[in-house]
Amino acid sequence: MSFNNLGLMPELIKNVAAQGYTIPTPIQSQAIPVVLEGRDVMGGAQTGTGKTAAFALPVLQKLSQSKNRSRRPRCLVLTPTRELAAQVGASMIDYGVGLHLKTAIIFGGVGINPQISALRRGVDILVATPGRLLDHAGQRTVDLSGIEILILDEADRMLDMGFIHDIKKVLALLPAKRQNLLFSATYSGEIRRLADGLLNQPEFIEVARRNTAAEKVDQVVHPVGLKAKKELLAKLITEDEWGQALVFTRTKHGANRLATYLEKQGIEAAAIHGNKSQTARTRALSDFKKGKVQVLVATDIAARGLDIEKLPHVVNFDLPNVAEDYVHRIGRTGRAGLSGSAVSLVSADEEKLLRPIERLLGRSIPVENIDGFSRNPADVNEETFVNFRRDGRNKRGGGNRYRGNGRSGSRPQVSGRRRAA
Repeated sequence: MSFNNLGLMPELIKNVAAQGYTIPTPIQSQAIPVVLEGRDVMGGAQTGTGKTAAFALPVLQKLSQSKNRSRRPRCLVLTPTRELAAQVGASMIDYGVGLHLKTAIIFGGVGINPQISALRRGVDILVATPGRLLDHAGQRTVDLSGIEILILDEADRMLDMGFIHDIKKVLALLPAKRQNLLFSATYSGEIRRLADGLLNQPEFIEVARRNTAAEKVDQVVHPVGLKAKKELLAKLITEDEWGQALVFTRTKHGANRLATYLEKQGIEAAAIHGNKSQTARTRALSDFKKGKVQVLVATDIAARGLDIEKLPHVVNFDLPNVAEDYVHRIGRTGRAGLSGSAVSLVSADEEKLLRPIERLLGRSIPVENIDGFSRNPADVNEETFVNFRRDGRNKRGGGNRYRGNGRSGSRPQVSGRRRAA
């Protein structure tokens, strides 16, 4: 199937081709015709499956063909983070070349006056984070009474970040009659309750098994002492000649410390997190995409929604406290059908976080001990240490000293709250 078979207008097909895409992804081929029909959609799709184009293309077509040309926003896209808002807005602009539609992107961390000016000039599509949108609503600098299409992108993350009350406040400002599109990579009771109250007889579209990691991501766990994590990461980057890597830490200070350490090892690195200014975050991401920075160290909130083309490696320097965040993290690689690698550096105290991740995935993650970095008994009590799982093999020589109750032999195959806006 090609984009020509989805009912899209020639201008959109041309713009998609200009972005280098000729064959729609499963979420695009399923969602685009439904959105064009005007139906509500609940879309289940992992990151990297092309879901932005799945809603952007039909929305652009509907707005361009509409006789209603109000100065008020007609489409509202809510996103959980600034970075995702910027990327969705950029996609709307790129796909909408020649359609004479205006897109505005508003989020916190930057001056509000340029956003007010853009809104006054008239906007068709508004991409926003909830916090800053409500700031505009409170100042009466935005009028949401003309919204025809509402899109909640990465709704699960918005709820994780505590935006449910903000979302309800935004919904109260919208007209009751509208088309609603909700996209989420994971499903919880809260997401389903939100969908039940928001969507009207929606078409349910799911292109990946729920709460699973991308099939083309090769996942591995390296057991390592807590104090040796930084040294091991530097070793992997240099000796395995990694081109680029996105590294996740649990805290902002941890991200700063790790980036500084890597710089001292001669590895170009930058950190992004909520304490960084939006200008600094944008610059670091831009340098990373251009290849000026080899390693981008990020917290979950800052990295949510990052779209980095052909990213080869994702590293969990710290395992996330919530298993679903692991899926989001490693979804940064293995995007658009490409293969990728997800490495987790797991200290003894993090093993309790690894088990729920594996339950969510429905499989065990292969374990590889690296010579000179396997844990030592000082890291953990002997019973827990000996029982560290399964079939970990030694990656660079030496026996697997700490293989516990798992299989021996070959490595298993892996198919492959605060308002932050």
